[in-house]
Amino acid sequence: MAYMNQDKKKAIAPKVNEICKRHGIKATLSVLHGMTLCLNIKWGEIDFFADSGLDPEKERGQIQVNVYHYKDHFTGMSKAFLAEVIPALNSGNHDNSDIMADYFDVGWYIDVNVGRFQKPYIYTGAREESAPVEPTPEPLTMPSTFYAQGIGSEQ
Repeated sequence: MAYMNQDKKKAIAPKVNEICKRHGIKATLSVLHGMTLCLNIKWGEIDFFADSGLDPEKERGQIQVNVYHYKDHFTGMSKAFLAEVIPALNSGNHDNSDIMADYFDVGWYIDVNVGRFQKPYIYTGAREESAPVEPTPEPLTMPSTFYAQGIGSEQ
């Protein structure tokens, strides 16, 4: 039987938070009905709507990600983020289900929500990569021994 509690969530949270921080995402983890681990994405630098082909106005600023088929529904940075965070949410989970016998045995279920019903996802725009600063070249100077030998003139 699926079971998720606060202790399991606290064990998974550091890895998920590190992934979110690296991708510029603000999200929270919660436990729903004692059997589902929910990742609620509030805002970030990834445009989930552009990467999924969905209209944010029609979807009211929210997407409930299908965690089993996200690779078919998303592209780009969204797909890369989900491909990293969904296995992290499932770390320690098991799935011994037999669908033919109508027998479901999982450690816990996971949900990934981009935005919520009354709090739509806010796309903040991608981080601007700072241009690499080229070092200014040092002016060429002659070593003092060069002048000591009388080859050239010191200016």
